[in-house]
Amino acid sequence: MSQTDTASHNHTRSASRARSPKPSILDRIAKRAVVHRLDQLSYGRVTLEDSVSQSVHGAGRDARGGSIRVHDPRMFRETVVGGGLGFAESYLDARWDSPDLTELLRVFVRDVQVAHQSDRGLARLRLPLLRAGAFINRNTRIGSRRNIAAHYDLGNELFALFLDETMTYSCGIFDTTETSLREASIAKLDRICQKLRLGPGDHVLETGTGWGSFAIHAAKHYGCRVTTTTISAQQHEIARDRIDRAGLSNQITLLLEDYRDLKGEYDKLVSIEMIEAVGHRFLDTYMGACSRLLRPDGQMLLQVISMPDQRYREYLRTIDFIRKHVFPGSCCPSLGAVAGSVARATNMRCVQYEDMTPHYVTTLEHWQRRFDDQIEQVRALGYPERFIRLWNYYLSYCRAGFAERYIGVGQMLLNKPACRRVTPLPALSSRAGACNAEASVC
Repeated sequence: MSQTDTASHNHTRSASRARSPKPSILDRIAKRAVVHRLDQLSYGRVTLEDSVSQSVHGAGRDARGGSIRVHDPRMFRETVVGGGLGFAESYLDARWDSPDLTELLRVFVRDVQVAHQSDRGLARLRLPLLRAGAFINRNTRIGSRRNIAAHYDLGNELFALFLDETMTYSCGIFDTTETSLREASIAKLDRICQKLRLGPGDHVLETGTGWGSFAIHAAKHYGCRVTTTTISAQQHEIARDRIDRAGLSNQITLLLEDYRDLKGEYDKLVSIEMIEAVGHRFLDTYMGACSRLLRPDGQMLLQVISMPDQRYREYLRTIDFIRKHVFPGSCCPSLGAVAGSVARATNMRCVQYEDMTPHYVTTLEHWQRRFDDQIEQVRALGYPERFIRLWNYYLSYCRAGFAERYIGVGQMLLNKPACRRVTPLPALSSRAGACNAEASVC
């Protein structure tokens, strides 16, 4: 249970007893509709509490359970009219809380069919407007810069509060339960370098610099040259400073360019959780550009957050919380969509895929704990309470998704036709559990 959510829950609960609005007729009707949906839960249970009553809903086939404390009955209307997105936005507006938001969201993710029912009916009336907004946010050259700025240019100081010293904003690898976030980030960076067998003779292209963690690590510890590009002005500024302070300016070329405008030919290419920012419409454009920029015997390492193929088509038809409020223009492709794009737009082939999903749950736990621990500093930077609630929901939402394998993450190794390198798949630690079983060759 996060400190942010606990404090918010306790504070709002005590205050709401004195000022909770009286439910209207529409609120009462909407509450019955919400209760009906909760009663259909097949696995976990949800305790629903408001100023009128407290009740438990769901068949509860497993021990998973969550709680909703309603402070404002308008939450019911917003959930019925807005579906899952309305439910989330009602949380942002402090109309409800939960003592353990991740656990609550895991209940809904596990019973995904019931959760999807909330996006039907009245909630579908909102969909054309959401789709229009998504179309405006499509990742053209101009749109991509605007979308990236909306998240990554929120402030370098904000990200520094919850990321580790390497400023790595992607899934780490935790060798043991004692592994620190910094150690997990370095283990992931090492894993990429080792899979690509990087060395002093390699010139590596990285699409999506972040704050420079991969470029600095690869150049410093593996002696290769790195060209890395970002379209985030704030990331570019910090990455430049970090590269200069590391004394690696002669080895690392830092660009502020769109991937579509890159030129040259490289030995290896690295893309760490950047493909999600490309968008479904530009998947072939991105993979085609990566293939074009590699030598005939080149290799590409793609770390991708993916949506199951069975849900991908439905996912593309809807607009979820992440795409509306966190990463505009984003899309988590399915592995099938990536494979199809590789086949259509490149002459590469996938030679290895390694699942890392359990590690993202742990990574997010660290990020959320660090964010909670620094919450007063977040406020001191000028971020309002709604923003803090948004980030708490975002981190909990992602933790629930990875924990229930609604989404996954893994590393895909792609070879150009003339590449004959054999890259053995290093075993993940016992911490990975299911990862070891799912690591495979494509």
